[in-house]
Amino acid sequence: MIITSLIDTDLYKFTMMQAVLHQFPAAEVEYQFRCRTEGVDLRPYAKQIEAEIHHLCQLRFTEDELAYLGSLRFVKPDFIHFLRLFQLDPRFIDIKADDAFSLTIKGPWLHTILFEVPLLAIVSEVYFRETQPTPDLSRGKQRLADVIDQLKTQAPAGEFKFSDFGTRRRFSKDWHRYVIETFKAELPKHLSGTSNVFFAKAFNLTPIGTMAHEYIQASQALGPRLIDSQKFAFEAWAREYRGDLGIALSDVYDVDAFLRDFDMYFCKLFDGARHDSGDPYAWGEKVVAHYEKNRVDPKTKTLVFSDSLSLNSALALFNHFKSRSLLAFGIGTKLTNDLGYQPLQIVIKMTECNGQPVAKLSDSPDKTMCKDPSYLAYLKQVFQITS
Repeated sequence: MIITSLIDTDLYKFTMMQAVLHQFPAAEVEYQFRCRTEGVDLRPYAKQIEAEIHHLCQLRFTEDELAYLGSLRFVKPDFIHFLRLFQLDPRFIDIKADDAFSLTIKGPWLHTILFEVPLLAIVSEVYFRETQPTPDLSRGKQRLADVIDQLKTQAPAGEFKFSDFGTRRRFSKDWHRYVIETFKAELPKHLSGTSNVFFAKAFNLTPIGTMAHEYIQASQALGPRLIDSQKFAFEAWAREYRGDLGIALSDVYDVDAFLRDFDMYFCKLFDGARHDSGDPYAWGEKVVAHYEKNRVDPKTKTLVFSDSLSLNSALALFNHFKSRSLLAFGIGTKLTNDLGYQPLQIVIKMTECNGQPVAKLSDSPDKTMCKDPSYLAYLKQVFQITS
C-alpha cells in the first residue's frame, strides 16, 4: 500500500492539529479536492484510490512514532496522548466518480486535518502507477545527478540550503525516498530538512513546517470579525507556540493585505514569513521594505520561498536576496516528481468552517478557491483586493 505510516505527512499538519486540539476542538470543516491539470480524468482510478484510503484509515500511530513526535520540543504531552487514540475515519470522506471525479472531506477539524497530505500522495501515486506502469527512472536519476553537480559548483556549501516539501505531489513514495537519500549522501550541507515527518525520522533530518492556508482560512469563521481574522490567527499561533514555529504564511489574501496586518508587533514577534504565490522577487522586496519601515533589521528575519520552486529558481532567489535577509527554500514537486512526466497539479483546500464559507485568495488568481462567489466578493472587499 502507498501510505503505511500516519507520520508519512507534512509536519505542519501536526503543528496545526495541536493548535486545533487546544484552541478549536469543536470546529467543523469541509475540504474539497481539485485537479488543476487540464485533460486529466481520475474517474478510472477511483476504486484504487478508495482502496488506498480504506487502508489509510486502518493505521494507528506506533509507540516509536509517538516517541519521535514527542521528542520535538514544541509538541505537548497531551497531544501525544490524543494521537495514541487517534484513527482516521472513512465516514468523513465522500468520493464520487460519475460525471467527474470529486472528493470531499467533511467533519470535525480535529479528526479530518490529517487527511489532506496522504490523500494527495495517494491520488498522485495511483495516477502514475496506472498511467506509467514501467516508468523510466533513469531520466529522473540523470536529472537529479545534473542538479547535484550544478549545486556542487555553483551553490556555496553551508550558505545555500533547501528543504524537501514534496510529499503531496510526489511520483511515488519509493522515488521520494530515493531523492532524499541521494541528496543526504551527496549534498549533506545543502539539505536542511524535510517537511515529511516519516523521512525526517528515517534519515535523521530536521522536520520543517509551521502553518498552512487552512489555519488562516478557518480563522475567517472562528475569529471575532472577518477584518481581524488574519491577526486573530497569528495571535492564536503565538499563544500556542510561544516563539517556536515562527514563520507566518503571507498569501491567504495577498501580500499587501498580509503586510497591513503584519505590523511592528508581528514583525518582531515572528521569525519571518513564507511566500507561496505570486512573483517571489516582488514579494521579497515588499517584505524587506516592510521590515525596514517597522524598524526591524531584515537580516535578522527569514524569507521562506516555497512556490513551485526548482533548485535553479531557488538558487537565483538566493543570489538576489542573500545579503539582505536570512533565507530558506522549500522545494516540492520539482524535487520529488521530476522524471519527465507531467506532475498532477492537485490540491485539497478548506472551503467551509462551522457552516460558513471560507476562501483562499493568494497572489496568484488561479489558486483562488471558494465555493460561494458572493462570499468571495465580500472577502475581497473587506481585504481591499481588487484583482
